[in-house]
Amino acid sequence: MKNLFVKIAAAGVLMLAPAIAEAAEGYSTANVNMRAGPSTRYPAVAVIPAGSSVEIRGCLSDVNWCDVEFYGGRGWVSGQYVQALYQQRRVYVGPQYYRPLGIPMIRFSVDNYWDRYYRNRDFYRDRDRWSRGPDYYYRDRDNRDRDRDRDNRDRDRNWRERDGDRDRDWRDDNQRGDRQRDDRQRGERQRDDRRGDDRRPDRRNFDCRPGDPSCDQ
Repeated sequence: MKNLFVKIAAAGVLMLAPAIAEAAEGYSTANVNMRAGPSTRYPAVAVIPAGSSVEIRGCLSDVNWCDVEFYGGRGWVSGQYVQALYQQRRVYVGPQYYRPLGIPMIRFSVDNYWDRYYRNRDFYRDRDRWSRGPDYYYRDRDNRDRDRDRDNRDRDRNWRERDGDRDRDWRDDNQRGDRQRDDRQRGERQRDDRRGDDRRPDRRNFDCRPGDPSCDQ
């Protein structure tokens, strides 16, 4: 019976071991951004000063990024900027040290992680696009920027065309007005000439004076 209790207790310890080894103490080696996901393309949520202590909550198995806790905040830091104490010396956190340091290997999900830690962040409203990966998010944003630039260029071109049409209409109106003014002035000069001709007396009605050469014609 005693051996049975010992075996049960040992099994209980083994079952609790993963739960107990859920974090390891680490240190930042530089002023490093703590990000909202395991990539430099995810938004930065804080800056961890060099030499600061962090709690390593888990790391990815495929890339060297770790989920850390810093002053109550959570985020991701590349393992190349985090060291941990191993056998009385500091080592950079890497896959070969996960098990000895008691760091669990975990997965990352934008939906679960952001729902838990970033609901009050501005970037949270774009969670659906970020959930497809940072490459998709930036590609989608670049496409939207190109579409917006194209719309702006089309709008500018339409404005320029409308401005050109207005300028042409204005020039046509001015030219038409100039022609009308010239025609009016020409008509007024012709009328003045005719009135002058009407006022000019006929030489045949003049009374000739003796010796006036005009009377000899």
